[in-house]
Amino acid sequence: MKIQFQCDYNEGCAPEILSALARTNMEQNVGYGEDPHCQNARRLIQEACKAPHADVHFLVGGTQTNTTVIYSILRPHEGVLAVTTGHINCHEVNAIEGTGHKVLAIPGENGKLTPKAIEDAYLSWKNDFSWEHIVKPGMVYISQSTETGTLYTKAELEAISAMCKKYQLPLFLDGARLGYALAADGCDLTLPDIARLCDVFYIGGTKVGALFGEAVVITNPALKEDFRYLIKQHGGMLAKGRLLGVQFDALMTDNLYFEIAERAVRLADQIRATLEELKVPHLVPGITNQIFPILSDACLTELAKEFCFTEMERVSDTHRAIRFCTSWATTQENVDKLCDALRKFAKL
Repeated sequence: MKIQFQCDYNEGCAPEILSALARTNMEQNVGYGEDPHCQNARRLIQEACKAPHADVHFLVGGTQTNTTVIYSILRPHEGVLAVTTGHINCHEVNAIEGTGHKVLAIPGENGKLTPKAIEDAYLSWKNDFSWEHIVKPGMVYISQSTETGTLYTKAELEAISAMCKKYQLPLFLDGARLGYALAADGCDLTLPDIARLCDVFYIGGTKVGALFGEAVVITNPALKEDFRYLIKQHGGMLAKGRLLGVQFDALMTDNLYFEIAERAVRLADQIRATLEELKVPHLVPGITNQIFPILSDACLTELAKEFCFTEMERVSDTHRAIRFCTSWATTQENVDKLCDALRKFAKL
């Protein structure tokens, strides 16, 4: 079997989670996320975010979470502003449009929205002579890290948050890979920063050690009411909700979530260092668990015999950009094998 570096959800879950699920398997608990494990996980997340009054809800997957949150915020005539490369615009099969709302895609820089782009898009709607006949921007969506592996700095998020407040646009941060973002060298954002600057965000579990699950954190009181109705309506309310609570309880205990993310990023750093040693260019700069090197077709043909990776785009007649992705479960042995192969084939 090939060694897989194409994504960060190839394996099951962290052993600590599997042990917790087995240990609590025969417990009798109430359903729908009202059990003691969900309650304790909520408390741990509130403490980690330094947001004691935040509402915390557990859903199953990223697309489901994005559609539920966005649907809960927008009125029927409104759309969501997102960068053109954003996950909701490129990788969710019109899921947002399926709820009756439009993704208003706007250009960004290195996969990130800018305050100016948000303001320009909002004023373009507001100043249009037929403004009542076009979709109104109703909120802003960003992700940390982005689809291209880049990160928002604290200053950038503060500026975006201020712009959103200026035009009364709720700010939603997709945290599918938030653990890896927080663990990256050079990331100056913390969970409390994100809780302070965003109206709602989620802590991704599926890609960071859980079998499945995302923890939605709502800090804006205006967005809290009736959210559980919408979770149910969108198929996200598990009867056996304790399965989510047990997992996030384990992830948020003894710093597990952050430790396994840290390890994944350090292994990605090793791959980055090897590529730098070989003077391999990148499609975009990155410091998280995602790496986007540009390699020759000949090199990729050889690498594909032993490794799986994600094709991104062709950059010339002879070279393509790909993605290597490490995860909480990536082994040192497999990273060493990839680095050895890169040293052997990168110059082809």
